[in-house]
Amino acid sequence: MAKKLYVGGLPYSATEDALRDLFAQVGTVESATIITDRASGRSKGFGFVEMSTEEEAQKAIETLNGKDFEGRNITVNEARPQEARPRTGGFNRGGGRFNDNRRRDW
Repeated sequence: MAKKLYVGGLPYSATEDALRDLFAQVGTVESATIITDRASGRSKGFGFVEMSTEEEAQKAIETLNGKDFEGRNITVNEARPQEARPRTGGFNRGGGRFNDNRRRDW
């Protein structure tokens, strides 16, 4: 079963291919993803790598946590499940002109 790892402290110039190559040195990489900002497309400085087995994931943590990657020391640990976030409804929250649910008749 694949094991997902969190990788923090990535340089903004890092690519998913470079991240995959780094982790491939310690085991079989199922996927490598760098999280980017939706608006700018720029890296947020962290990502996730899925290793094919629990043992390979543990070896990657032991081997790569705190190591230099393209000039920055990276953090590697087991990824936690994503927390459920409430839906915000976007920009249109209702409530009239001033968004405070009071009627304004000017």
